[in-house]
This record gives sequence, C-alpha cells and structure tokens, in this order.
Amino acid sequence: MNMGKMQCWEFKGCGRDKGGSSCPAVKENAGRTCWLVAGTMCGGAVQGTAAQKIGNCRNCDFYKKVKAREI
Repeated sequence: MNMGKMQCWEFKGCGRDKGGSSCPAVKENAGRTCWLVAGTMCGGAVQGTAAQKIGNCRNCDFYKKVKAREI
C-alpha cells in the first residue's frame, strides 16, 4: 500500500475502508489505482472490468488528481 498517500476511499469518503468492506480496491490495497481493479464499488454500485469502466474513471476527480500527481 502507498503509505502516506491518499487512497480512493479516503478521497471519496465512501467508508469502504471501515471493517467488512466488499470493495476489491480495499481488499487488494489498490486505493491509488482503483480504476485497474474490476468490480470496485463506485457511486454506490458495483462497476465492471477495468476496460468497461475506464471511461467513467477518466471523469473521476480522484483519477484526475492522481494522474496529475496532485495527491
């Protein structure tokens, strides 16, 4: 995990990091690259594969900030 860097669940404030999370981004410690993880819980709904969801991810504020190295 990228210690000290903000994770997607922290940025989004979804609470998925709290016990019993069903989000694969938390389970796989992929909070900095959540767009690469299939089945993430974005917008309250399970998303598809990375290829299916990348269009939506490119519009995500977290994705934009990570890619711009702002966070």
